[in-house]
Amino acid sequence: MKTIILKCSLVLAGLLWATLAVAVEPIRIGVPGAFTGGSSPMGLSMRNGIRLAAQEINAAGGVLGRPLQLVERDDGGNPLRGRRVNGELIGEGVVATVGLVNTAVAEAVVGLYQEARVPLVIAVATAAGLTRPARNGYVFRVALSDTVQARLIAREAVERAGYRRIAIFADTTRYGEQGVMELTAALARYGVRPVVVERFDLRARDMEQPLRAAARQGAEVILTYAIGPELVEIANGMARMDWQVPLIGSWTLSMSNFIDNAGPNADGTRMVQTFIPDGASGRRKAFIDAYLALSRGRRIASPPSAAQGYDAMLLLAAAIRQAGTTDRAAIRQALEHLRQPVDGVITRYRRPFSPDNHEAIDETVPVIGKVAGGEVVHAYREERLRGAK
Repeated sequence: MKTIILKCSLVLAGLLWATLAVAVEPIRIGVPGAFTGGSSPMGLSMRNGIRLAAQEINAAGGVLGRPLQLVERDDGGNPLRGRRVNGELIGEGVVATVGLVNTAVAEAVVGLYQEARVPLVIAVATAAGLTRPARNGYVFRVALSDTVQARLIAREAVERAGYRRIAIFADTTRYGEQGVMELTAALARYGVRPVVVERFDLRARDMEQPLRAAARQGAEVILTYAIGPELVEIANGMARMDWQVPLIGSWTLSMSNFIDNAGPNADGTRMVQTFIPDGASGRRKAFIDAYLALSRGRRIASPPSAAQGYDAMLLLAAAIRQAGTTDRAAIRQALEHLRQPVDGVITRYRRPFSPDNHEAIDETVPVIGKVAGGEVVHAYREERLRGAK
């Protein structure tokens, strides 16, 4: 009799542990991005922002009583590798994905998520068409699209600074291609046509010829759409020529591998930003301190990437919580109809998405940054005051 009771007790204990194991099964979230290569300052910053958000969520009890488990994959900024690693994430059964840095990679993989009906929240890649069509789509974004970004760059150059003779410098990647298209359209709204458009390959190390071509055309300013290493060659090439015209461009001008390698030649450069650490207080200051403690770094290599990754993870967690399930269709539905505001570090998100709009950040959110003494600071005092919260 005692043996029977003992066996029954063991069976019940086993069932209890099995039940508990199921109850605490983690929610697996894919995190793909460029963690190596020229885009790695963005990718690693994004990943650390996502990690920090997941760490805080788990410390508070997780989501639906379950911890978040990040499944990270390095795409190296390569579209073919990106398709492979994102296909692996989908095949491994992630509930949703947060990430993607490079435009070409994002364009190569969004179709995989749409077809598999797995929610994807893009945290860095900016190509305008990535979230379309929004209706019945599974792709969302917490980053500034190239269309909006180009309009803000054009406004800064033409409306605020008064330049009319404008050169565009962009790399030959899909990112640069999108940038030229969007900048040209944005300038046309002011009746301005670029005096020259210069394209260059990745790893280009001699910008003297295109810079001299722009100078001969009387360019008053250069608008840029490229990533850190090539932007360095533009700034340093202008310094060698002793040609002093402003650089205004996309948010990548804030990357550490531009600022560090261009040194004093980067000073004065202006760019569109969703997040600038300068003057941060309250929640933003707490985020920066926690990020630096997690990464054990002196500064954030790409602050917008980190903040966008962090906020994207918070929004996804809020959607899973509201859905009350890890069913992917229910999570997509919840993202489109978030009932409660989500306090991010970029902004407070009130219904950031809808069935017809999967873009969380519009023209009202970004600010203009400038490089000063090796750091990105607010170019305008009123925007600094707005961001100090």
